[in-house]
Amino acid sequence: MTAKTVGDGDRAFFGHPKALGYLAFTEAWERFSYYGMQGLLVLYMTKSLLLAPHVDQIWGFEGFRSFIQLIYRPGASTQDVASTIFGMYTSLVYLTPILGGLLADRLLGKTRTIVLGALLMAAGHFLMAFDQTFLLALLCLVLGTGCFKGNIAGQVGSLYAEKDLRRADAFQIFYLAINAGVIAAPLVAGTLGEKVGWHYGFGAAGIGMLLALMIYLWGRRHLPPEPVVRRADRVERPKLTAHDWRVVALLVLLIPVLTASVLCNQQIFNAYLVWADTSVDLTLMGDKVPTTWLISLDSIVSVSFLAIMVVFWRLWATRFKEPDEIGKLTIGAFVSVTGVASLAVGSLIAEANGTQVSIWWCVLFHVLNSIAFANMLPVSLALYARAAPAAITSTIIGIYYLHLFAGNQTVGILGTLLDDLGASRFWLMHTAIAAGAAVVFLIVGRFFSPLLSPAAIGAGRAVEAA
Repeated sequence: MTAKTVGDGDRAFFGHPKALGYLAFTEAWERFSYYGMQGLLVLYMTKSLLLAPHVDQIWGFEGFRSFIQLIYRPGASTQDVASTIFGMYTSLVYLTPILGGLLADRLLGKTRTIVLGALLMAAGHFLMAFDQTFLLALLCLVLGTGCFKGNIAGQVGSLYAEKDLRRADAFQIFYLAINAGVIAAPLVAGTLGEKVGWHYGFGAAGIGMLLALMIYLWGRRHLPPEPVVRRADRVERPKLTAHDWRVVALLVLLIPVLTASVLCNQQIFNAYLVWADTSVDLTLMGDKVPTTWLISLDSIVSVSFLAIMVVFWRLWATRFKEPDEIGKLTIGAFVSVTGVASLAVGSLIAEANGTQVSIWWCVLFHVLNSIAFANMLPVSLALYARAAPAAITSTIIGIYYLHLFAGNQTVGILGTLLDDLGASRFWLMHTAIAAGAAVVFLIVGRFFSPLLSPAAIGAGRAVEAA
């Protein structure tokens, strides 16, 4: 039993199905809302929410503080507590897609699960506008993202037949839309939050989520029809073959490697902002620009290199063999090492001279990190969407997001070490972790890449169909 696709005839959106355009614009506004809130989160907590009298107004915070002290044992500083909350929240939004995938696969279907997620996320953003409902807002955002995130990515994959080579490019386009939302988020929500009032920024994020829902509802008629989810369908699902299980096992074993490879990128929204707020020269024409604008810088560079890498690999393929997904992941992982190493070098020079870090070291980091990003996150998502057995696609994509769950948990824990280690050693630690991940990808590509090849996956599914 295979999922229906839009088919090769639909090329209305830059050579891709029209539905991809609606999904991309939906994701752009959803990411505007998500990163508008996330870009403000740590700064909001360290500069306002976790200070008296605001912290005393948060419903249930004393019990929550006792819980995180028991589990994570952060230091007493506001920055330590904020980093722990950041890591806990941003990791959970990548854990709940497993539940969202199961909900879509077994009960509601992707479309209704996505709508439910969008409504929960909008409620969460608006609840962030009040100190009292901070924890309730985080809960709504965690559950809503779980329903939304993996399922909309799964719908992108469902637009293409199994051997349609446009699939990888579609995920690049999808990530371009994500970065468009991330570029706008700090400029709008970030500026409102830092310059006007924190809650204005969170309110803008809520409006963005409502726009995402409207676009999705308008475009859902262009999506492939979903099979009706009934109890009887559960017994009709094909059993996984031995080949399927080997593929699933390898995909699961890659999760810790992906986790280590994304730490530098995910730290941008946590310790990087706290460090840059005090240690980087952000003066522009005599005035310090909002720290959250660094996220816009990162997104502008990321969008540029996502587009550049799509063109680069298409041109490369005209003369040479294009690397497979594992090959691109390996290239991206090694580039990521050079990116975070630039922050360590900039910090070492600033510490030696007793000055602030030049903004150009941050620019270099964002350029190199964006090259790495373009060859890692969309490529890894495309790999999991392609290789996952058809009967459990949404669940496997939910498992894929576990690397971001573990990564953000780790980012929150590592962020508490910034003051103790000092900036140079802090970034050198991240450099070493990224280098370890790159080496493992190199080994995996050498020995296990054939198992994930389109030919091997297709052969395994042909056996299943027979």
